[in-house]
Amino acid sequence: MKESPLRLEVRGVSKTYGAMRALDRVAFDLRPGEVHALLGHNGAGKSTMVKVLSGVVQADEGSVLIDGVEVHPRNPRQAQSSGVALVDQELSLVGTLTVAENLAVGADRATAPGRTELRATLDELGLAHVPLNELVSKLSLGEQQLVEIARALSRRAQILILDEPTATLSDTEIDMVFTAVRRLVAEGRSVIYVSHRLGEVLSLCQRATVFRDGRCVGTRDVADLDRDSIVEMMLGHLPEMATREHRAESTDEPVLTVSGLSVPPRLSDFELSLRPGEVVGIAGQVGCGASEVLRAIAGLVPDATGDVTVQGRKVRLGGPRRSARAGVLYTPSDRKEEGLFLGHSIARNVVATRIPRLAQLGVLRPGAERTQVSDLLGLTGIPVARRRLPVGSLSGGNQQKVLMARSLHADPSSVLLLDEPTRGVDVGGRADIHALIRRAADQGVAVIFASTELDEVLELSDTVVTMFGGRMVDVHQRAELTASRVLADMTHGRAVVEVA
Repeated sequence: MKESPLRLEVRGVSKTYGAMRALDRVAFDLRPGEVHALLGHNGAGKSTMVKVLSGVVQADEGSVLIDGVEVHPRNPRQAQSSGVALVDQELSLVGTLTVAENLAVGADRATAPGRTELRATLDELGLAHVPLNELVSKLSLGEQQLVEIARALSRRAQILILDEPTATLSDTEIDMVFTAVRRLVAEGRSVIYVSHRLGEVLSLCQRATVFRDGRCVGTRDVADLDRDSIVEMMLGHLPEMATREHRAESTDEPVLTVSGLSVPPRLSDFELSLRPGEVVGIAGQVGCGASEVLRAIAGLVPDATGDVTVQGRKVRLGGPRRSARAGVLYTPSDRKEEGLFLGHSIARNVVATRIPRLAQLGVLRPGAERTQVSDLLGLTGIPVARRRLPVGSLSGGNQQKVLMARSLHADPSSVLLLDEPTRGVDVGGRADIHALIRRAADQGVAVIFASTELDEVLELSDTVVTMFGGRMVDVHQRAELTASRVLADMTHGRAVVEVA
C-alpha cells in the first residue's frame, strides 16, 4: 500500500452534546514535520477536536486517518498506540514522584522504555541537567512542561498535541518548549499546537486551522496571516476594544495601602497605595512575586508579614475571611485547582461566594439565586440557558468568565485582586473581560491585577508596578510608560525602586 503523504487526516468529524453541536463536519490535515495550529474562540470546538483525536471522547460521525490508516481510538491508551499523545494545559505530573516515576505513569509495561531511553528523551528536550531521580516538585514550570512532553514522546508518539503549553511559563521557559518543538519536527514528527497567544502561532507554526461555532472556517499558511486576519477568521469580525481614559493621579484617600509586604523567600518589601477606581497592573514574569502579592493581601499566605490597610483599617494577614470581610475580593490564576467546583453547575459556581446573602434562615432562596445567576451570566455573555451544565464541561475561557463573574458585582468600596485574569481566554473573551474590569473601576472599585502579558498590562493599567525576582523594580503612571521600559524591568530587573 502506498504510504500517505499526510500524517493525519480528519474527514467530516461531528460531535453533539444534547442540543449543542460541538463539532460540525470538521475537516483538516496534518503533514509530517509540521507544527499546525488549531485556533478559535472559546467554545469554537478546538477542545472537542483535541479530545476526539486523543481518545477522550468519540465522534458521532466522520473519520480520522493516521498515515493513511483509519483509526477509532476509544480511550487515550488506544490513541497512544496509534501514535497520538496529548500534553494538556493543566499539568498532570505528581510532584511527590521522581521524574523517572512520572515518565512511567500510564506506560505499557511490555513496551515501556528503559532508563537509558528515558535519559536520551530528556536530553533531546534540553533537560540533560535534570536527574531521573529528581522530585518533580523541585523543577520549574517550564521543566515540568518539558517532562510532560517527554512522557508523551516516551510513548513513541508521532503526533504530539500541545494544548496551551505556555500559559503559565516565563519567556525563558517558553523558549525551552519552542526549542524542543522545533527539534521534534526537524526529526519528522508532527505537532498540533493549540494556543490563544497569536504571536506564538505566527512565530512557531507553518499552517493554522481556524474553528468557529463548531465548524472549520479554513486552513491557511501562517506566512499569509497576521493577527487581525486570524482574529477576523476566529470571530467573523474584528472586535471593538473597549476604551477608557487612563486616570490622572488621584487626590482621593487610598482605599488600600500596603507597606513592607514580604513572603520569604519569594517576596520582599512590597509597597503600594491604591485609590478608588484605580487599576494597577503588576507586570512580571512567572515567579516574579506578583502572585504572592495578591495572595498575601487576600489573606491566603500564613507566613506573610507587613502592613495592609483597607478603608483606613488595618487587616491582619493570614486570614482569608478577615480580608473578605474588609472588602477584598480575589480571583486566582488556577481556576481548576483553586477557583471552580468542576462537577457543579455553572449557576452554583457563579454564586458560590454569595450563598449567605441568597439564603434565608439557612435555606437558599431559588428566586434570588436565579436572578443573581441571570444578572452575572448576562455580563459575561455565557447563555443563561446553559446554567445547569457542569462548569467542567465549558472551554477554558468560559470557565475563566464564570470565575470572574463572582466578583463583577463588587461593592464600590471593594478591592478587586485578579491573578492572570485572561489566562487561556481568546481575543474576543479577553476584550469582554477587560471591559468588565474597566466597568468595575468606573464604578469606583479599586483593582490590582497581575499579568505576564505586556499588552494586557499596557492596555488596562492606570499605574504599572514592575517586578523581578520577588522585588519591585519601578512604579509608573501609564501615560509616561513605554513597552520597552516595562519589558526591560520584567526581564532584567533594571533597578530596585526606592519607596519613601
